[in-house]
Amino acid sequence: MTALVTTIEGHVATLTLSRPDVRNAFNDEVIAELTQAFTDIGNNADVRCVVLAAEGPAFCAGADLNWMRRMADYTRDENLADAGKLAEMLRVIYTCPKPTIARVQGDVYAGGMGLVAACDMVVSVDTANYCLSEVKLGLIPATISPYVIRAMGPRASHRYFLTAERFDAKEAHRIGFVHELVTAEQLDAKVAEIAKALCMASPAAVKACKLLVQDVAEQEITPELIADTVAGIADIRASEEGREGVQSFLQKRKPSWLEKKD
Repeated sequence: MTALVTTIEGHVATLTLSRPDVRNAFNDEVIAELTQAFTDIGNNADVRCVVLAAEGPAFCAGADLNWMRRMADYTRDENLADAGKLAEMLRVIYTCPKPTIARVQGDVYAGGMGLVAACDMVVSVDTANYCLSEVKLGLIPATISPYVIRAMGPRASHRYFLTAERFDAKEAHRIGFVHELVTAEQLDAKVAEIAKALCMASPAAVKACKLLVQDVAEQEITPELIADTVAGIADIRASEEGREGVQSFLQKRKPSWLEKKD
C-alpha cells in the first residue's frame, strides 16, 4: 500500500500522506516516495501549485518508531547515508519549481516540522500542536534546521529547539511558522483560495519569484546582490511570459497563461 496518494485537479497537484495509523510518520520508504513525487510534479508542465496534505489526526509525527529502532543500531556511516536521504527529500521539496502549500490538518512533531517548513506556505487548523522534540531523545533537529530556522527565525528556534516545548497553532502563527490559521471547516477553502491565486499568476514569474526569495533572504545588500537583482528583472522582462504579461496589461486583456484550456 502506497504511503502517498497523488491527485491532480486542474493545475493543482495534491500529495497526501496516507499512513494515519502511524500518524504519517516517516520511514525510508515514505522519504523515497516523497522525493520522487516532488521531483515528478516539479517536472510536470501542467501543474502550477502543489498541496502537501495528510490523513488522520496528525499531519506528521516525525520518524516512524520501527525506522528509529533500525537506526538505533546503525554505524556512523549508515547514519550519514540515512540522514542524507532525509536531507535530499527536504531539499527537493524546498527547491521544487512549483509553489508549495502545506495543508496542516493535525499535529506536527519533530521531522514533520521540517516537512512543513520546506513548503512555501502553511495553512493550519487552529487545533494543531507543534513540537521540536529531539532534545528529549538526546538528539538535535540538525537535518531539518535550515528550513525550520528560515521559517520561524533564530529567536523562536532558540527557545523551541532547546526546550522541546509543545506549542499551539496560535503560537506557530505568531512566530511566523504558519501563514494562515483557520478552523477545520475553513481549511480546504483557504487552501483553495491560495492555490487559485498561485494559478492566476505567470508560471515562469512564480518560479522566478520563488528562487528570488531563496537567493535574497538574509543576504547582505552588496553590489553583487544588487547586480543579481537587476539582472533578474531584466531577464524576466525580456522573457516570453514577461513580455506577454506587460502587453496583456497594457491591452487590457487576459494573459496567455489564463487563456489556456485546463
